[in-house]
Amino acid sequence: MLPLFYEVSKGPFKGEKLMTYAVWCAKITLYGYAIIRIFFGWTLEMRKKKNRFLVVLIPMILIVIVAAISLGIPLYKKYSYGTERADLAAHYGVSGEMAAIILQNDQIPDQALVRNGRCYFDMGTVRTYLTEGFFYDASYNGGCLMYTTAKETYEVCDGASSYGVSGVMTDLGFPLTLRENDKLYISADYLKMFATFTVDIYDCHVQLTTQWGNNHEMRTVTRNTQIREKGGIKSPILRDVERGETVELIEAMEEWSKVKTSDGIIGYIENKRMTSAESYIDIRPMDPALPEYTSVRLDTRVCLGFHPIYGVAGNDTIGEAINEAIGMNVIAPTWISLTDNEGNFRNFSSADYVNRAHNNGLKVWVVVDNFNYANENGIDIDETQLLSDTDRRRKLASDLVSAVLAVGADGLNFDFEGMPESSSAYLIQFLRETSVLCRQNGICLSTDNYVPYEFNSFYRLDLQGQFVDYVLIMGYDEHYPSGGVAGSVASIGYVQNGLNMTLEKVPSQKIINAIPFYTVLWTTSDGKTSGQYITLVNQADFLQRVGQTPVWDDVTGQNYAEWREGTTLYQIWLEDSQSITAKLNVMNTMDLGGVGAWRIGYGNADAWNLLRLYTYGQ
Repeated sequence: MLPLFYEVSKGPFKGEKLMTYAVWCAKITLYGYAIIRIFFGWTLEMRKKKNRFLVVLIPMILIVIVAAISLGIPLYKKYSYGTERADLAAHYGVSGEMAAIILQNDQIPDQALVRNGRCYFDMGTVRTYLTEGFFYDASYNGGCLMYTTAKETYEVCDGASSYGVSGVMTDLGFPLTLRENDKLYISADYLKMFATFTVDIYDCHVQLTTQWGNNHEMRTVTRNTQIREKGGIKSPILRDVERGETVELIEAMEEWSKVKTSDGIIGYIENKRMTSAESYIDIRPMDPALPEYTSVRLDTRVCLGFHPIYGVAGNDTIGEAINEAIGMNVIAPTWISLTDNEGNFRNFSSADYVNRAHNNGLKVWVVVDNFNYANENGIDIDETQLLSDTDRRRKLASDLVSAVLAVGADGLNFDFEGMPESSSAYLIQFLRETSVLCRQNGICLSTDNYVPYEFNSFYRLDLQGQFVDYVLIMGYDEHYPSGGVAGSVASIGYVQNGLNMTLEKVPSQKIINAIPFYTVLWTTSDGKTSGQYITLVNQADFLQRVGQTPVWDDVTGQNYAEWREGTTLYQIWLEDSQSITAKLNVMNTMDLGGVGAWRIGYGNADAWNLLRLYTYGQ
């Protein structure tokens, strides 16, 4: 009897999971049969003497057997492997032609459309996971999908099987785009012309891969089993897995592990059903054969001075500007300003100005703004309305390039400020299309941008950095008069942090950091703070008049002064040779593309000499 109790004590009552309940139940049956034989043989010997004992014994044995069966059935149900099979459509949360997207080893919320054996991704999925190069205009040619490369723009009309480039059409024999449920879907086969990825189509899901070079730890299945939704023998079965099949180990756990099959099914298998297999590192497929972005840039650092021109007569000040800005190699006159939402603009450009600049070794970058004319005339420019219309947008780009070429200038500089977030995609497409024209004509393209923060991230410095020649950061206006808070215009921390954030998005040699040749005198009275601008060239005279001697402040990297007249507090953080030197020292450690200054007319000889030393090292 001792072996019997020993075997029973090892059974499921003690939680032994290596023995299936079927095997355990069979053992109980065999032992039960042996017990009956023992007792039955014993009772035969005792039959003559104790016939009454048999009458009691046999019913007791039957009761034990019935009890064992009654107990065994629920235990069997509890410890046996479940046979329920998962509904894959429900598992992935899809229906009809929609398919779940497994990105690397995770299911993402987006879904793909599978039609006629081809996979289509909606525009949101494409922009988030594949490429942000596509632009869609629902009004142009009845709906047109565009992709602008370094040299040209590909166009696909809604539902068409062909795409056009510079008027040449190519038919691929299947719809390149589909419109379903108010979404635009783009064929994965067409997308592969512009983005690097692989996609495999299965019953209810597609496997999308966009990352390579990772080590994939593999396992070999040692006996036929199942991959289940969760780790547990009762979890629904996703699919059967045969002996010898290899799976990728995603997450190892104590008794079950998360794995992925060769057809992209992700689920769980018992560790005892697998053994180690040879791992591998995947190889990146070939990138699309797209033209490389080339840049029109100076051979040395840029030393740029903004030259405000508010009328044709302002061009006559070119001589004064050249005499002041010793060391400057790029002059940026504010010639062009948008005048309406149709793409028209005011233009003060002058070929004579350009010739005089060239004769003095200067490049001329024409500044285009969206605010000067509007402010002067009390109108609003709706950049979203202007740039979202493909015909207007392209006409504006073409007209601006023509204006630059007409006077022989060397570059275009866009100073588009106060843009609404709704215009982001249109601004980027405008700059892309303009960059193609500039590249074709040898024109240097630059943009003026705020110090990057989350609230202005829609200017997309990361995308500008791909196709713009220079990204100029306006490293000033940390505090400004209308802001109502006194403080530095450009503290050293503000400049350094701004450049560090820009370096995360733009190659260093494409970055120009512009510094201010001005400061603000702050006045606080009766709890209200206001400010007025003071130029660098006038600071010394001002301080002498008010009888103040500023003191160096290590925190801001500037000389600081404050004083009171009655109940009024005055404060000023100076921009001078010391503060400019501190900024240039920080910039020197970052290998930037150059320096800019707002503006010509505000600086002095010492300031321009410091910029010259930064630019040329002498």
